[in-house]
Amino acid sequence: MALGTIPNDVRVPLVYIEIDNSQALSGNIAQDQNVMLFGQMTDAGGDAGTATPLQVVEVPVSESAIDSLFGVGSMMALAAKRYRKANSYTRTFALPIGDISAGAAAVGSFKFTGPATQAGTLYLLIAGQLLQVGVAASATAATIATNVAAAVNAATNLPVTAAVDGVDTAKVNITAKWKGLTGNSIDLRYNYNAGEQLPPGVTITTVAMTGGSGAPDMAAVISAMPDEWYNHIMMPFNDTTSLNTLRDELLERWGPLKMSEAIAYTAFRGTYGETITFGEGRNDFLISCIGTSKSPSPIWEWAASYCGIAAYHLAIDPARPLQTLVLPGILAPAKADRFAFDERNNLLKSGIATHQIQPGDVVAIEREISMYQLNSYGDPDPSYLDITTPAILGKMRYDIKVMVTNRYPRHKLADDNVLPQLDPAQPVVTPKLMEQAILEVALGWVSSGLMENFDLFKETLDVTRDTSDRNRLNCVCHPDVVNQLRVFAALIQFKL
Repeated sequence: MALGTIPNDVRVPLVYIEIDNSQALSGNIAQDQNVMLFGQMTDAGGDAGTATPLQVVEVPVSESAIDSLFGVGSMMALAAKRYRKANSYTRTFALPIGDISAGAAAVGSFKFTGPATQAGTLYLLIAGQLLQVGVAASATAATIATNVAAAVNAATNLPVTAAVDGVDTAKVNITAKWKGLTGNSIDLRYNYNAGEQLPPGVTITTVAMTGGSGAPDMAAVISAMPDEWYNHIMMPFNDTTSLNTLRDELLERWGPLKMSEAIAYTAFRGTYGETITFGEGRNDFLISCIGTSKSPSPIWEWAASYCGIAAYHLAIDPARPLQTLVLPGILAPAKADRFAFDERNNLLKSGIATHQIQPGDVVAIEREISMYQLNSYGDPDPSYLDITTPAILGKMRYDIKVMVTNRYPRHKLADDNVLPQLDPAQPVVTPKLMEQAILEVALGWVSSGLMENFDLFKETLDVTRDTSDRNRLNCVCHPDVVNQLRVFAALIQFKL
């Protein structure tokens, strides 16, 4: 009887024992997770990062190391630092992008009036970062503007630079550090926190950031991304071309030939009407977009925090909902800008994931959904509503793949009728043996809370040899994917 790779005709004594690990795994193994972050870095000037555009680099945990790699105050640096606040555990890579040559940088402004009748402090909030600027008694508007411009430029972690207007000396022009549409989401405001107020005699007129144009060549970005498995992708660019390019790549990776599925996370900043219009214009089951309303935090930080939380928790349990999980460091919209209940419900019907504001103005995930809404005929289709569904299915596919490659890497294939006469050590697999192996995997899904209704799965599992290719096994299975507790409804009928 043949045993492994030990020759049958060996005559030299004495003992030959082969170790075979093909049967070592008795349960489903944990899947390693990798995350990819996209974003623009500072690639020129005194604040340029050391990373090379369009070359993958691992993201460190240290904030100073992140700044050194991508340039302090760059989109990539700010997003990576926000991501690490949400997830310092998962192995994470970045694909930094250089500035957009054909784009324009967004511009906004602060305009001051004075003089101050009493000393005080300006509490400016730029891209969610608080900047305090002292104001002396009797300070003129021009003096205030000069001091504000100097303070902005000294705060290198800000994604903007500042300069006093060449005509109006009471006005400070704020310019994004990079070109592109994303600069328009940089929020400018003052007195965001309770108790903050302007010094007497001082007023501020704010002009929102606008005029940013251009997007990166996402085709070049995708081409630069290695053909490796990134389970989660942070996507700060939400223009149509960029999302379409990423969507096509995700669909190819999801397919049966690559089997390296990923979920991408992005964000959209705007009013309820703008957000719902954006959501209804997409139909992507591997992309999740969270609506931010008019939050002071920029969209790349929302996307990074959302991605970080999802990557960490879905790796632990892809079926467990993300609702109520906090997005660290993300600032809540002002009360007047927050989406009402009916608005959030409509957004969830229009492909937009929603957030909730917990006590203390803490921002948390309310429901994580994909942008998928309609089937190929344009009819409503909730099959991929929650991103937990592709996350679960991806884990199931991974488990089956690992089982087959570990247990049957060099096996022969035969019909079930050979089993009674087959030597136990023979590396032969049959439809029945493969079926039993898949059922073992499925039992692991049940015990892990990924699948229910095992009996139906067993009853409908079909493993057969292909009729035209006798070297091929075909399997059809119907896992009943576990659901999530999203809604609890009750009726209380009382008596007096």
